[in-house]
Amino acid sequence: MGKTNEELLQEKYWIIDILPKQVPADSPGRYFAVEDYFLTEPRRTAIKQKHVNLILKLNCYRKIMLDDAVGPSPEVTEEAMLSRYVSIRLDDSLITSAPDETYLTLFHPDEELLKLVRVIAAGEGLYVWQPQDTGSEQEKQ
Repeated sequence: MGKTNEELLQEKYWIIDILPKQVPADSPGRYFAVEDYFLTEPRRTAIKQKHVNLILKLNCYRKIMLDDAVGPSPEVTEEAMLSRYVSIRLDDSLITSAPDETYLTLFHPDEELLKLVRVIAAGEGLYVWQPQDTGSEQEKQ
């Protein structure tokens, strides 16, 4: 692993989300009310389980490091992701997860990893998109 987590946090990133694209700041919709709805139980746990499933499925193809633990068990991964903020390394890429967010953030993926994440996310009913504020065009689905 070449870059530190702090360096990776400055790289281009993608969002793995329950929504198919970034909600514009001037959206006439009710984003915050809808987000609050999804963050109440049992919906929050159902979304976080999709996140856990994605990471566990990725771990079938790539070695993961959760915080400082290399190759944690599925149970340890699930418990950590459901209860606290975690940093998950996949070689020179990073995924961050917080228990009170409806999305994961993927930093600096290689092309193969991004393709794999897209396929697994779709299977979990999640979307992968690049925010407009990263300085490049939003990725196509």
